[in-house]
This record gives sequence, structure tokens and C-alpha cells, in this order.
Amino acid sequence: MGSSRAGEYHAGWMPSTKRSDDPGARIESLRQMLEEANRAYYVDADPVMSDRDYDQRLEELSGLEAAHPEFASADSPTRRVGGQPVDGFVSVEHSIPMQSIDNSYDPDDIAAWCARVRKGLELGEGDAGPVFCCDPKIDGVAISLRYESGRLVQAVTRGDGRRGDDVTAQARAIRAIPLRLGGEDPMPAVLEIRGEIFMTNDVFDAINAQRAARDEPLFANARNVTAGTLKSLDPGVVASRRLCFSAHGRGVVDGFEPGTYSGFLEAIRSRGVPVSPHARTVEDLPSMLELLVAFQADRSGLGYGVDGMVVRVDAFAMQERLGATSKAPRWCVAFKYPADQGETVLEDVTWQVGKGGTLTPRATMQPVELAGTTVRHATLHNIEEIRRKDIRVGDRVVVEKAGEIIPQVVEVRLDARSEASQPIEPPAACPSCGEAVHQEGPKLYCMNPECPAQLRERIAWFAGRNQMDIDGLGEKIVDQLVERKLVRHLADLYVLSVEQLADLEGLAEKSATSLVSAIDVSRDRGMARLLASIGIRQIGSAAARTLAKAYPDMDSLLDADRESLQSLPDFGEITAGILYETLHSSRGTELLDRLREAGVRFTSDLHGQEAPGGRMAGLTMVLTGTMEHGSRTELARRLESLGATIGSSVSRRTDVLVAGAKAGSKLEKAHELGIEIWDEARLLSELGED
Repeated sequence: MGSSRAGEYHAGWMPSTKRSDDPGARIESLRQMLEEANRAYYVDADPVMSDRDYDQRLEELSGLEAAHPEFASADSPTRRVGGQPVDGFVSVEHSIPMQSIDNSYDPDDIAAWCARVRKGLELGEGDAGPVFCCDPKIDGVAISLRYESGRLVQAVTRGDGRRGDDVTAQARAIRAIPLRLGGEDPMPAVLEIRGEIFMTNDVFDAINAQRAARDEPLFANARNVTAGTLKSLDPGVVASRRLCFSAHGRGVVDGFEPGTYSGFLEAIRSRGVPVSPHARTVEDLPSMLELLVAFQADRSGLGYGVDGMVVRVDAFAMQERLGATSKAPRWCVAFKYPADQGETVLEDVTWQVGKGGTLTPRATMQPVELAGTTVRHATLHNIEEIRRKDIRVGDRVVVEKAGEIIPQVVEVRLDARSEASQPIEPPAACPSCGEAVHQEGPKLYCMNPECPAQLRERIAWFAGRNQMDIDGLGEKIVDQLVERKLVRHLADLYVLSVEQLADLEGLAEKSATSLVSAIDVSRDRGMARLLASIGIRQIGSAAARTLAKAYPDMDSLLDADRESLQSLPDFGEITAGILYETLHSSRGTELLDRLREAGVRFTSDLHGQEAPGGRMAGLTMVLTGTMEHGSRTELARRLESLGATIGSSVSRRTDVLVAGAKAGSKLEKAHELGIEIWDEARLLSELGED
């Protein structure tokens, strides 16, 4: 909370710091002082207390509360972080769905949206309005906070929009989120505040600097770290990350009815809830476009990620009249800014080893500012991409960072190349284990199954939410398990004890017990999840589901020959060959034998299910590119529920390719093969959501 005014208090504003002989009065004074300091920092952006002062007063308050338990309060700042981690996350249904927002990258699209809004409100050419409110689109994690009679009672992540995870314990640890609303009575009976939890660039850079000092892989972006932090079972981890919050909407409201969105923001701000100071109202399209352009130049100085502005009709009554589709409101749209680019010098290239042994080149560059963060590293994709772009060490390069995408080198300034630049040669040996490297297509692979780097990545992938879903098995724990040689094989996870895990840094006995329980539960995920989790190249969740529908268990899959596998939907000769060879290799046999011995279930939950008879029944579809109305995984599951088969690659058997933004080689191949191509708008239309 440091500032030039840190430690200076204003008469009549901050409570007196003079010690009191009355412990109850002193406790109440300290609580008020600390909450006012939180408000000054997070709501008013005008700090009045240094971190050191805050921590000293918090420590004093904690001591007084311990000595005088009769003054205990659930709203005390000391109760933000409890002594014990939570056991896990409970799925909660949102009282009002948290819908996504349509995106636009073109001012002409914004103009067309405004015209649709006016038409929907039945406004004629001579009619004024409506008033719009433009609010920065913060790149964070959406959350819904429920207050009852002014007290925070629940915090739920967006999830799939209908259900999310209860992260109340984590939200309470975030000092930017008030535990109790301020302002005058009466308090609203119910007030659900939707907003964004995010991390500042300074905190993100500090975390990556610490990881770099420990020679750990760097995080790609602040949003991913924020999401991972909220999934920590230990609220103490959340508190240490200094997350921020900014409100941008409402859910259920009872007893709190401002007539406009801008009025709502001001009303909750007066009660101590952080809102963006950059929200502005405009009365016509030219003013709106002027504001959107002006803010694009200002956003890099905000100190946190903003990838656009949300434009919405300000009056709630008009929002009600305009309504929504099943996916997004008609009364708002997000105007997204183009990717940030910058020029810098490529200083070095290192090679990182992934779960399947893939070696990925990572560029180290002279620092460059992109999207408000200092970027020193970027992906170079693979050796063939390096050769295609003729990228060399010492070159001046153009680096791009778009939203959540890892920074990438997109261009070389050949006119600025010096004679000292050095071609990039692929490594002959794995940088992790020293074993030979093999090239297959554009990619390089370490062929050593015992490679430590691969083991780390394989365990992390195996435990992932869309794989075996082992809650609590994060990167830090995986690193320690490998370093201490507690896990040398995926099956070793199933013999870990509470005592072994409790000895790891960051795991108390309760969280170790929870992790052992989560590992045990994962034994019963079934054949589809298992196949998707063990790291067979070209076998992702879609291919794994296809196999689980075709075969009742792993034994019947092992009995299948190459021809049978090749006849499956979206299984060509290459995919069938890789699967067959992997399952029947000595390593594959050992893997399955050990997982079977560990009690992992090998039967399928999908075999024998009656095929859906939906609108997409019988179609083989492939999704590629970036989708704006949900992730590809979510859309694929919906299409499968309607009878479609989802493939991972384009072939002559593909009926439809759904191409989102920045679709690449799959789109080109679909054109070559004459396959029907849908954009996202066509897909939504087919799903009845246009």
C-alpha cells in the first residue's frame, strides 16, 4: 500500500491510532482503520498507509482478538485468511446466468450494433439516445459476489455461465473485496455484484522474477496466474498474491435499484466496492468511437491487463427491453483492441521439453513493453517455423502479444540484420536428460521416456481438470514430487501417503489429506478420461471419447488391430498407427499394467450409449481457431450432445470445419479438400442462437 503519503492520516477520516485502555474500543478502532485503508487503496486509489503499517496494525489486532475472544467478529480483517485450507470446491448454480459478451474488432461493427440497439428500442431517426456506458474490459477472472444485509456470504466463479465453483474462502482473502458493505442503512437484503478478479503487472512480474531465480518455467500471463490462484485450496496463497477486484455488473438485487448502470457503479462504490474509474457515459456513436480510440492509447499505463472496452446501454429498463440470446445480452458488446506489437532484439534461444518429449524453442529478448507488461520471452513454435521466418540470434524482431496468447515472434526486420547474427540450430541432445533428439515433421522430440522434464509435464497433464482432474496437484507440488523422486511414474501417484505429502513445502496435513483423497477419487474417471490423460500423441479428449464409445474397456482396445482403429471416425493411418504402437510398446504395456495394479478403472462409461438424434447427428466436425462464444471444448461437447462426432484433424471424412478467428492450416486444408466451412456466426445460427 506504499505511497508518498504512506503513514499520514487525515483528521476526521482515519480513526485515532492512540492506544486505548478499553480492548473492545481498540479492536473496533483497528478494524475500522484497516478497512478504511483497504478502501483508500482499492476503491479511491489514494493510499494512506504503508504495507508495513498495515501489517503491524493487523498483527496488533490479531493479538487483541486472541486475548479477548468475546469481541470476535466474522467481518474482522484478521478473518480474511483462516488457519486451515478448504477441503475442495463445491459447484454452485448461478441465480442469474453469467452470460458471455459478443466481441467486435471493427468500428463498423460497433456502428451496426448501435443501429440494432436503436431498432430494438424502436427509436426513429429524430429520436435521441440511448445513453451508453463504456467500461474497460479487464483481462481477469469473472466472479459473482453475493451480499446479504451488507455481508459477503458467497463468491462463485463464472464457470460455464450457469454453474461455477464456490470460492468464498478465497474471495475473503482478497483485501480489495469488502467483507461488509459500507454506507448508510438500510442495506440491500440481497446484492449480487459481478466483477473481475485480476492481478497487476507489478505483482505478475515479481512472481515471474521469483520463478526465474528458482529456474522454474515462467507463467505466460497474469490471467492464468489469477485463475490458478483462485483454485488454490489454501486462502493464504490467495492473500499472498495481492489480487485486485473491479465490479462490472449485477446479478440478483433486492432493495437496491439504481436506474442506470453508471448509477449502479457509483452506488456500490459509495459502499466500498472497487469500480473502474475509467467508465464513461456517451450519448451518441461519434462520441463513443472517439472514446474507444482514445482509451486504446491510455490502457498500457493502467498497470493491469485490459484488452478492450465493454459498451452497454446505460438504462436498466432499456436493457430489459432488449433482452438477450441464450448466449449473450443484446444490450452490450465488447470492443476488442488489436494485438500489441513491439520491436526488440533476440538475444538467445533455449529449448523446453513438453509432456510428450516435444522440444519447443523459447526466445530470450531485450525487454520490451507490451500490453502494459515487460516481455523478455516469446515462443518460436518449432524449428521449421524458425527456418521459414529465417529467425537468427541477434536479429531485430517484431513481437506480438494478443490477449491470453503467449508472446510470439511474428517477423524479422531483415533490413536491420547485422553480420554478427547467428543461425539457430536445433539441439542434437535433449537439454534436460542429454539423450538423442529426433525430428518428426516440424517438431523435435526427446525419445527418452525417463526424461525428468517430460515426467513433470506428464504428471501435470495427467492431473489436469479435463483429464483425471486431481484437484490440488499443482505445479509446485509436482516439481517437489519429481525432485524428491517420490514419483518416477504416473502410477506412483496412487501410492503416495499423507505423511509424504505433508512433508512438502506448501502442504499442511489437512491439504495433504485432501490431495490423497483427490488422487484416490481419480481412479474412477473411466476409460475416456484415462486415454486423454496418459499423453499419447494425437489422442486428445475427442479421440479418447471416440475410442471409449467404440470399445467397452482397455482390454478390447488392446485387442484391436490397426485396420480396426483406422476405420474409426477421424482416425487416419497416422493416428491409428501412433495409438497402436504406443499401447503395444514396452513403455505402454508397463504404463497400463501399473495403472491397472493401482486400481485405475479401465472400463468405458460411453460404450453402448445410444447415439443422439440431434440436428448434427452423423456429422463429423472439426473446430479450429479462437471462438468468442465459449471455448472449443465447450462447443465440442454441445455438438456431441446433438449427435456430431468431433474430430481433431481435417480429412476427407470431415463434413464441416468450424473456423474461429486466426484459423490456420486446418482452414487451408479444408479449402483444398472442398469441405464445408462454417464461421462462428453460422455455428450459432445452426444451434439456434443467432
